[in-house]
Amino acid sequence: MSAARAIGLVLGLAAEGAFGDPRRRSPVTAFRRIASGPAGLGVAGAAVAAGVLTERAARGRPVLQAATTAAVTWVVVGATGLVGQGTELARDLEEGLLAPARGTLSELDPRVSDGLGMVGLSRASVETLAENTSEVVVAPLLWGALAGAPGLLASRALGVLRRAAPGNWAVARLDELVHLLPTRAAAALTVVAAPVVGGSAGGAWRAWRRDTIAHPSPNAGRVEAAFAGALEIRVGGRTEYPEGVVELPVLGVGRNPDAGHVTRAVELSRVVGWLAAGTSVVLAFAAGLRRR
Repeated sequence: MSAARAIGLVLGLAAEGAFGDPRRRSPVTAFRRIASGPAGLGVAGAAVAAGVLTERAARGRPVLQAATTAAVTWVVVGATGLVGQGTELARDLEEGLLAPARGTLSELDPRVSDGLGMVGLSRASVETLAENTSEVVVAPLLWGALAGAPGLLASRALGVLRRAAPGNWAVARLDELVHLLPTRAAAALTVVAAPVVGGSAGGAWRAWRRDTIAHPSPNAGRVEAAFAGALEIRVGGRTEYPEGVVELPVLGVGRNPDAGHVTRAVELSRVVGWLAAGTSVVLAFAAGLRRR
């Protein structure tokens, strides 16, 4: 069964790469709309329960498990869409088109983007690329490797719910718990990936270990700091959300980011996604061998 789950992850990632535009992915879009309403938590629970039932039904039937894992992976993983939107951001910033960049940023990040200039948009773009790499790529892949379809669905559902209902204390705490491992795995993969994009592995490691100590969240900022260190820039600081202004610690050292750094952040996200895919396949095999 470990082989079936690993094959399903590979097939799902191949489908996600071919049909990964988030603007055309009706399952995720529909779920986001429902999650924004009062029944959001129930819908998320139902999705995870369906994943559990599907996993049980496929037990002892490797072809069915590979097929269901592939389908769920395609639905929840957002690597291709993230790279596409990041590329749009970088291109608009390179051309000085701030209004379209603000629109694209708003699709990825809940912060208030009105009034952000070139530096602010570049900084926000790097931060959201880092955060989303962890949330929509690394986290679902790792939990999918360890828990199959329920892990894939639970990881992504919690992220959607947290953004749809930012004031829900229970959802926020559960989301933090589920992402304790993936955020650190994403930061570690960023350290490994940094030299591939001409970045600094040592800078990524130091920023991750040094600058996130002062961060108020157990997860937020880990992979952002690693991205900043890898690109040798500074992110963090004053950030405005619809519910208010937050003063976050500065992550990384060096210059303020610009459009060129956003382009490199997109490539870094891509490489981290590749590494996460390989890691998830290995974990799926290892989990199956341990159960045996």
